[in-house]
Amino acid sequence: MKNVNIGILGATGVVGQEMMKILEERGFPVASLRPIASARSAGGTVKFKGTDVTIVEASDNAFDGLDIVLGAAENDVAERFATSIVNAGAVFVDNSSAFRLDPKVPLVVPEINPEDVKQNSGIIANPNCTTIITMVAVAALAKESPIESIIASSYQAASGAGKAGLDELRAEALAYASGETVEPKAFAYQLAINVIPQIGGEQYMGYTSEEMKMQNEGRKILHLPEMNVSCTCVRVPVFRSHSVSVVLRTKETIGVERARELIAKAPGAKLIDDLANKQYPMPLDTSDQDVVFVGRIREDLTDPNGLNLWCCGDQIRKGAATNAVQIAELLLD
Repeated sequence: MKNVNIGILGATGVVGQEMMKILEERGFPVASLRPIASARSAGGTVKFKGTDVTIVEASDNAFDGLDIVLGAAENDVAERFATSIVNAGAVFVDNSSAFRLDPKVPLVVPEINPEDVKQNSGIIANPNCTTIITMVAVAALAKESPIESIIASSYQAASGAGKAGLDELRAEALAYASGETVEPKAFAYQLAINVIPQIGGEQYMGYTSEEMKMQNEGRKILHLPEMNVSCTCVRVPVFRSHSVSVVLRTKETIGVERARELIAKAPGAKLIDDLANKQYPMPLDTSDQDVVFVGRIREDLTDPNGLNLWCCGDQIRKGAATNAVQIAELLLD
C-alpha cells in the first residue's frame, strides 16, 4: 500500500478537523497532509500526528502534487475548485451536496456500494449525513427484498450546523439554566428546550432541501431508482449524533426476526433491540464512534410488508468525515 499525498479542503471546520483525526486513527498511509482553507485561515497551523502543519490558502494551484483531496467545504467552494483538483491529477472526495446527484459522479457508502468508486472520473460524492446513517441501517433489508418506499422522520443534532450550532446550543443551555436568553444565530429559533421542524430552505412542494437529499440520494446509493421516499427533518437539542425513525415497505415480507438477523450481520451496523430491558439506540451511546445502532424493529401495523425501525449514528464521523476517509481507503486498492 503506497503512501499518498492528502489535501483537506475546508481543514479548519468541524468536519475537516475530524477528517484529520480519523486519518490518524485508521492508520491511513499519508505521505504528506496539506490543510487548505480560506485566506483568513491561511498561514495558521493545524495539528496532525503531533506536528504543526501550515494551512494553505485555497487557490487553483493549491492542489498540485496531491493524490486525494477530501472536501469539507460548502457547495460554492467545492464547485469553485473541483476542476482544479481533477486537473491536478487528484481524486476529489467531496462532502458537499454539489455533485451528489450528478449521474457521472458516484455517491458512495463503502459498506453498501463500494464498487461504484470505480466509476469515478475524478470526483466521488459523500452522501448527506442523515442519508448515510439511514442507508447503513436499511441496506441489508434492501438486499433481502427491494425497498419500495421509506417514510422517515429525522431528529438531527446541533452538530449538523457545525461548530456554530454546537456553540449556540451549549450557550442556550447554560443561559436557560441561569434564567437568561441567547439570541439565535446558527438556527432560526432557540434550539434548547425546543425542536425546529425545518432544516434547509423549501425546495419542492413544501419539502426542504435536507428532506429532498434523503429522497434522492437513497435511491442512488441503493440502486433503487423507483423507491419512494417521504421525509421530515427536525433539529433537536442534542449536541451530537442524528436519530432517524424509519417506516419501510419491501417487495416481499421480511418479518421482524429475519430483519434482526440481517441487521445484526450488516457491515457498519449494530443491533441494539431489547425493549423489555430498555435497550435501544440513543445519541449519547452512538456519539464519537462510527457504527450505526439500529433497534425498535417491529411490524408496521398498516402493511404486511412494512417494518418500523429506529437508528442513530454520529453525524460528524460516519455521517461525514469517516465515510469520506473510507472512500479514500477504497482508492488505495
